[in-house]
Amino acid sequence: MVQIGRINKLKIKRIRDYGTHLDGGESGDILMPRRDVPENSQPGDELEVFVFADNEGRLRATSQKPYATVGQFAKLRVVANSAVGAYLDWGLQQKDLFVPKGEQQDRMEVGKSYVVFVSLDEESKRITASAKLNKFLDRQPPNYEEGEEVELLICEQTDLGYKAVVNHSHWGVIYKNEVFQQLHLGQALKGFIKKIREDLKIDLSLQQSGYQKVDDISLAILETIKDHGGRIAVTDKSPPEDIYALFGVSKKTFKKAIGTLYKKRLIFIDTEEIRLAK
Repeated sequence: MVQIGRINKLKIKRIRDYGTHLDGGESGDILMPRRDVPENSQPGDELEVFVFADNEGRLRATSQKPYATVGQFAKLRVVANSAVGAYLDWGLQQKDLFVPKGEQQDRMEVGKSYVVFVSLDEESKRITASAKLNKFLDRQPPNYEEGEEVELLICEQTDLGYKAVVNHSHWGVIYKNEVFQQLHLGQALKGFIKKIREDLKIDLSLQQSGYQKVDDISLAILETIKDHGGRIAVTDKSPPEDIYALFGVSKKTFKKAIGTLYKKRLIFIDTEEIRLAK
């Protein structure tokens, strides 16, 4: 079954001068304009395409990939505005993404970018976006394991830190005292589930917790010390920013890693430096 607003794999039925007819099954033929058809395509070939409805409700396909598909959050730039809503650049040359006026938190301004959710009206087949994110997040209890790797989208900076959408489904928080890199609104990156709290809110981390990554980090620390002539003026008392600048890890992870190296008698830790054991 064809999924409107998403990437589909469809077979070529017929090739004409004006474009290609793709087999949409119960949805019937779906036209792909000639400009989007890959060279040397033949009937029976399977193409990966994005399916959407045109202004008359007819299904169309394109080989272009939007920045976000139905069911996803993304930061998109406003390219036009009108009395009824705004239009966003979402990566398709022939079609901008519409945000109705009632789905904007504040009036959107041309040239600015906003985090939105892409949705589909099943009846009209119209794909639209909304900046009112809360109503599109999953209301079911989060079902994640602590330490699980997840996809994050940074959406808001607060006094506590950063709010992020987890796997396009739930809100989570990265606390500011655990952030050791530059983050910006709309940034997509990988993170980890730190904890599911009793109130079912999600605490996030940008680094894997526990000892799972300590071996890799320990090796990286050893290499860095070697590159600095066998000693380095950083210890477990150093500021977190200095540790992250050198090793790309949090102070907590760093302390676990050097603890492992010390127990293996691979390093010595003094008050002013760490040096390789001879």
